[in-house]
Amino acid sequence: MNYILFDGSSRNNLLPFTFTRPVADIRVGILTIREKWEAFLKTTTTTITEDYLSDKYPMVELEENVMINASCLPNFELVNKIKDLKEHQAIFKDDTIIAFFAKEGQEDIDFNAFEKFEFESHIIKIENTWDIFSKNGEAIQEDFNLLTKDRTSQPIPSSNNVIAPENIFVEEGAKLEFVTLNASGGPIYIGKNTEIMEGSIIRGAFALCENAMVKLAAKIYGPTTIGPSSKVGGEVNNAVLFANSNKGHDGFLGNSVLGEWCNLGADTNTSNLKNNYAEVRLWDYETEGFAKTGLQFCGLMMGDHSKCGINTMFNTGTVVGVSANIFGSGFPRNFVPSFSWGGSNGFTTYLTKKAFEVAGIVMARRNKEFTEQDQAILEHVFEETKKYRRE
Repeated sequence: MNYILFDGSSRNNLLPFTFTRPVADIRVGILTIREKWEAFLKTTTTTITEDYLSDKYPMVELEENVMINASCLPNFELVNKIKDLKEHQAIFKDDTIIAFFAKEGQEDIDFNAFEKFEFESHIIKIENTWDIFSKNGEAIQEDFNLLTKDRTSQPIPSSNNVIAPENIFVEEGAKLEFVTLNASGGPIYIGKNTEIMEGSIIRGAFALCENAMVKLAAKIYGPTTIGPSSKVGGEVNNAVLFANSNKGHDGFLGNSVLGEWCNLGADTNTSNLKNNYAEVRLWDYETEGFAKTGLQFCGLMMGDHSKCGINTMFNTGTVVGVSANIFGSGFPRNFVPSFSWGGSNGFTTYLTKKAFEVAGIVMARRNKEFTEQDQAILEHVFEETKKYRRE
């Protein structure tokens, strides 16, 4: 069977992260949503997404296909139901379409003509940006179970101070000495070729993905995910870094999500709690206003390729778009549009020529190429987000 992951109605609620990727390529837990589905289905998947993303993330359609809502995370029971789908059958959960069987070229889908199955059991759904960090603990546990089943961890070096070692899994090539690991409240996964430097204190749930690094004497509270080839220092609480992003120095990052190729300057701090303890509102790209989250704790949402200078301060519930460059004293406003350059004293437009030059240099440092596809995607984002900038 051919499996295709589609963005679904949650796509706009997951901006700015879905400006530059399909919903399926959001990281939550240890793996991206796509990596989870492919591990369960034991096959590759393709994507239905925005037209401007489709060159980089194409769809492959065969005669018979199962379409899967990428905002839903897999589990064994759900996957078995999906594998049993036949023509004109669909699976729903609380009025949300999870998966359906489609023939090649079948563009008009009338679910009234489908046999509907209600999935009764619990699933994790990533429908808003804050779900990425608020549901990260449950997602880490699910991925930990999946990745470590019937496998044996590498030995934990004796210099480390360890609580609940049965909930810790260390992959090959990981380096860690004189570190405190407390997995009594959630699992700790230490990926291939990672490093946790001396003096760091980590409380699960925690995932350190392949080639990532925790710097000297970091303090990390779970549930936190440090994506592949990312670096983290200072104090971190319940945050998710997708990949290739850096918070390399002291400063606090809490209840936050950073996309790819982000960098926080030394002593950057995020507020994750309002002074009056009120509910946090976040910028909503759908309504073009600030919307309720239902959360008391919510920090920073930062899109791909955005960066900030040293001593930057972010207010509670700040949304930063794609390729923004923030610097200077004081708090920038709670919504920083994509391709903005400046800070609390105001912003100008960060021209694409300069932004692309920086992106090429940054990606080359990790032996990655800034491709024509990447440039075309960012050019589209620049045009799409022009209305938010004060030119």
